[in-house]
Formats: sequence, C-alpha cells, structure tokens
Amino acid sequence: MRVLHLISGGDTGGAKTHVFALLDALKNMAKVKIVCLMPGAFYEEIRARGVDATVLPQKSRLDLSVVGALRTLIEEEQYEIVHAHGARANFIAQRLKKNLHIPVITTVHSDYRLDFDGLYRKIVYTGLNMLALRKMDYYIAVSSSFRNMLISRGFQPGRIHTVYNGMDYSEAPVFDDKERFAKRIGIPYSPDCIYVGLIGRHDFVKGHDVFVKAAAQAARKNPRLRFLIAGDGEGREALVQLAKAEGLEDKLVFTGFIRDIYSFINFIDINTLSSRSESFPYVLLEGARLRKATISSAVGGIPDLITDGETGFLFPSEDDTAFADRILELAEDREKRERLGDALYRRATENFSNESLARAHIGIYERVLKDYYDTKKYDVVLSGYYGFHNSGDDALLKAILDSLHREKPDIRPLVLSACPRETELQYGVDAMYRFNMPALYRIMGKARMLINGGGSLLQDVTSSQSLWYYLWVMRIARKRGAAVYIYANGIGPLRGKNRLRAARAIEKTELISLRDTASLEEIKSMGVRRTDARVTADPALALSACRTKGAAVLQKAGVPEGRRCIGISLLDWSENDKAFYEKMAECIDYAAQKYDLVPLFIPMKKQADSRTAAKIATHLAGPSYRLEDGAGVAEVISAVGSCALIIGMRLHALIYAAGSGVPVVGLAYDPKVTGFMEYIGQNRICNIDRLDTERLKQYIDEVCTRQTEIRSALSQKAEELKEKAEENAKICVRFLEEKDKENGKK
Repeated sequence: MRVLHLISGGDTGGAKTHVFALLDALKNMAKVKIVCLMPGAFYEEIRARGVDATVLPQKSRLDLSVVGALRTLIEEEQYEIVHAHGARANFIAQRLKKNLHIPVITTVHSDYRLDFDGLYRKIVYTGLNMLALRKMDYYIAVSSSFRNMLISRGFQPGRIHTVYNGMDYSEAPVFDDKERFAKRIGIPYSPDCIYVGLIGRHDFVKGHDVFVKAAAQAARKNPRLRFLIAGDGEGREALVQLAKAEGLEDKLVFTGFIRDIYSFINFIDINTLSSRSESFPYVLLEGARLRKATISSAVGGIPDLITDGETGFLFPSEDDTAFADRILELAEDREKRERLGDALYRRATENFSNESLARAHIGIYERVLKDYYDTKKYDVVLSGYYGFHNSGDDALLKAILDSLHREKPDIRPLVLSACPRETELQYGVDAMYRFNMPALYRIMGKARMLINGGGSLLQDVTSSQSLWYYLWVMRIARKRGAAVYIYANGIGPLRGKNRLRAARAIEKTELISLRDTASLEEIKSMGVRRTDARVTADPALALSACRTKGAAVLQKAGVPEGRRCIGISLLDWSENDKAFYEKMAECIDYAAQKYDLVPLFIPMKKQADSRTAAKIATHLAGPSYRLEDGAGVAEVISAVGSCALIIGMRLHALIYAAGSGVPVVGLAYDPKVTGFMEYIGQNRICNIDRLDTERLKQYIDEVCTRQTEIRSALSQKAEELKEKAEENAKICVRFLEEKDKENGKK
C-alpha cells in the first residue's frame, strides 16, 4: 500500500503530534511519504524520525503552482491514496482530484469553523477550507464527537471513519527537573505550592479565559496554588489584562511557547484543559504519559479518555466555577491526584498507542480502496418502518445494524427512512428518503442486498398501501440485481389478493428468516413452497437493558427512588373494548394497591401512546408516571428491564421485557402479539375487544407471586432467543461472502 500524506508544514500542537505519532508507526506498515508545503521545523523533525519527506514550497496559501508537481510525484511513485491534513493541504488536495483517479482522504483534527481567528482569515481561509472539505472523498475524524459533528453538517456518514490520537509510549520522555525548569521560566520553585498548568495556543476556542477565571476563584480559597499557561497566540495580551483584573499577577505565569513540553508537564501537579471545542487533544495523552492528574472541559472526544472521577475530572464547558471546585478538590488531596494520574496512564497506554493508531489507518485505507473502486457502494439497503418515531421499529433498526456490524465491521449499510437526516445522526449510517422513487431506483443498482428489515412489514391490517410499498421495493431490488432477504419478519395477517401478491414476492427472495413459528405457518398457508425458510427470533431480543441507566430513566420520569414499577405499554386501537380505559385503570389500581407497584406508562410511538396513557391516568385512584416521548431505544429498554411486570399491547414492549427476563402479560390486538407470547412460552394473554378484568387480575397475581420462577424461565429462554436473533446477521454475511467468492473478490 502506497500513501502520500500532504500537510502545510507549519503545523504545531495536536495536529503535528498526531501526524508524527501516525507516521512513526505507519512507515513500518506501508510505503508512506509526506509532502510539506513550506520548509521549517516540522519538515526537519519528521525527516529526523526516518519518515520519507519532501518539500514543495508554496509562495502563498493560495498558490496552486505546486499542484502539477504533486500530480507528477503521485503518478511516478504510484501512490494509491492521498491523505491531507489541515486547511492548506485540503485546498491543494481538492485541486488534485480533478485529474487524479485515486481516493483523497482528509483528517479532521478540529472544528474547521473555529480554526481561524480574525475577520479576514475567518471569512477567506475558513470559507475555502469548507469548500475543499465538501469535495473530499473520505474523512477521518479524530473523535466520535467530531464524526457526529460532520454528520450533523451534512457530510455522508458512510464516508466518515473514526480514529483516536495515539502516542509512542515505548520510550520514557526526557525533561528538566522542577528546579531547572523554574529557573528557565524565571520563577522560584517551592515544593509547598501546588502548580496547575494549561497548554495551548491563546485562541478563544481554547478557553484560556475560563482557566484564568477559575484560577482566580481557586486561588482566593487556597493560597498554595500557582498557575502556568504554556503557549502563544494573538489573544495573549487580553489574557494578561484579564489576569491583572482578577488579581493573579503574582500567581499566574505566562511561559510562552515551550519546545520540550514534557519539562512543563513534569513541573506541574495538575494538568488542565479548558477548551470550548476539541477533537481528542494530545496534551491530555502527554499529561497521561507522566501520570498527571487531569481536569478538562467535557467537549469533543475527551470523555472517551477521561471518565469523571475515575481517570480524571470533567467540568461543563465554560463553567469556571465548576472548574475551580475541581482544582480545589485535587489541590487538597495528594493521594487522589496520584490515583487519578495512575488510572489515566493505564487508560492511555492500553487504548491510545501510536501502533493502534497506525493499524486503524491501515484498516481505513483498505476499506477506502475497496469502496472507491467498487461499483456496488452498499452491501445492504434496509427497508422498514424507520424514521417514524416508533420505539419498536427504532429498536429493530438499531439491533439489525449492531448485529451486522458485529458480524462484518466494515459492512456498508444504507437505510430507507421517513426522516433520513435524523436517522443518519442517530445511527451514524447513510440514509435516504424512503419515498424518493428515482433515487431509490438508482440506489438499488448500487446495492448488493435489500434487507426487508424486521417487524410486521408484510401485512395489510394497518393498510394495503404499506404492504404494496414494501412489495414494490422488493421488486425494484430484484430488477436492479440486488438479492432480497426477508430478515426476521413477522408475516400476516393478509387477506384476499394481498395473500397472493405477498406469496409471489416471498417465493422470489434469496433468503428468508422469520421471527416466530406462527409466521412460518402463515407463509405455508399462503402457498409458499420454500423449504429454506427458518425461524430465528426478533432482532430486538439481542439488545440489552442497562439497570444503571434504567434507574436514571425512572428517576427522570419522577418515579420515587426504591419503588418497584408495573410497566404499561398501550395503544388506542379501533377494536379496543368500549370501556378499555376504565377497565385498564381498574387492573392497574389492583396491582398498585395489592403489590405496591408504581404505574409507569411506557410510550412506544411518540405522542400517540402518551395520549392513551393520559386518558387512562385520569381514571386511576393513585399517582402514575410516564417516560418522556423523546426517550431513546436504550432508555426505553433499560426502563422496561427495571420493571417488576410489563402489561403490553405494543409488541416490542413485550420483546424488550422478554429479552430482560421481565414477566409479561400480553394484550392481543394483533395475531403477532399472540404468536410472540406463544413462541416464548408465556401464555398470559388477554383479548382487547372484550377485556376480561378478572382474568387480567389473575395474571397479575400469578406474575407477582411467582416472580422468581417466571424470571428464571424467561431469562433462560431469552438467552436462547438472543442467539437466534444474532443468526439473522450471520445468514446475511455468509451470503455476501459466498457471493464474493463466486465473483473472485477477496
């Protein structure tokens, strides 16, 4: 593999450290060269590290005369990828793309909207960089938060990869002792003082003003504290004036730029970062290398390294009072400083080495090359009831994507969604509007497989139109050469000609898995003669509840601490008993009073289920609580997993409960509820057209008096079903791999 890196050559700070760490290890794994657009210290240092480097100097930032020489270099030395770093390199790289037919990648080291200060630089240089970024083929974000930032700004998720900064921990850093360093910067050293340091250029985005304000508050309470800021920048004079105004003249030192930064880090007792925006800053890894207790604003990818209270302290961005409180806490507790410093060192060395950084890049380069030249841009297109704010279908999508990525980490999915931007932000995958028919037709020609993705898609109880839509999508996929996989579907009920339409479509699919035996019997009754259809399990059964998160969700809903809940998930169905609300309230009150259970309504479909819950709540004798409409899949699942009992009409409320070993009572408004309850061996089912309150109360008694026995049986069944749920993705990946072998692909 041959990769050409492109950088301005005037880089300092995190971007410089990142490139040095990357190329130090990458040069042993691939053929790499770095081209600098200006001579200077960066070029000399990178060459001294044994990295193949050259300079093609620009006369100015906008000078394009180097493009021709770069193109010649790439062609003569046969580079397969161009990898740019920074705004200047991006500007040149996007010009190279016009005549090159190799992928161009850029690493996003920072929030590009905040890279330049000053009106002219912000308008011109930021504007040019934004235009250049839009023309790149692929992106590498140096934190998950930066990946999310790019997605939120309209960059295509499937073209964005994530890595974390790495560092070479193999050799001990060299630095001056504390006394010698103090003399260098012109201050006395006292072992009785606690030194707090900040490293970074003096730009607004770095939040140095927050540091100064926090320092002033802390210094007034602890006279032993001293503060140092390393770095330079145009904002220095304003910071000096702020320090004077805060009364810090004799307690805060501006050291200027420090070349051997480990001498600075060795000198301080507490390392800090006060940035308003960050990616994954090297200054924290550098501090970790010397086991320094660290306090940082909780921005960017920093929480991926620092867990508050475990590997350091975090504070909300710009909250100087919270920052000061953290400084005081560490200043007064040497043992805590040592414990947090050691924990940070372990986290950094185990997870953020330069070797892991380079290996991650090799994997990205391999995926980029495969994708760039592949006429099939998507391995799977997922079709389902996605983007409609229904927790059950959101859970299906999350579960399917999670399972597919576990089986094939580099799988390339696209989701058909009613709200594609929302789906991209929530799941980090490409999405398109499900009713954009011309685009859908084009996309199917670029896809290897259509997944008819879970749920009860092939039914006409809700409407024939939805059935016809899914059958149409399946027909377009076949016409455009994509395989069709009915993925853990629940089938039916279907009536009249719709049974024949669906049967014909099912017969023509390449793969079929069904979520329960009732669905298998249904396709047989429709005349489908496929013998390869297998019963697996609903994909959502593979999702796990988090009890800690569940407790937090219940607390947010207002449930008194320590109280057990009866979870209720209902919908307003046309065939509900005429006295449905009153009867449900009677049974809920029964459980609350006899077994001291707190009623908790769990809406699965945004707003609609909340309205149903509100109507029932008016008939209750005591208080009830409700999860907020905006609760995500993980929050809902964890809340369900924290309940003592679930009474549910919504199928996925029952599925969440079964997967967590929580006893369930099903209210059957649709055969899918009965089919699932029978499949898991739990036959506590009531019909909703004539709701039998005495039977429902008997079921409540049974569950509450046999909790341990029922939970044990459900938990055992849940483990079995989770394995079957994972089989759905295995079937998909095996099929794709077999097709690759047939086509001679690796």
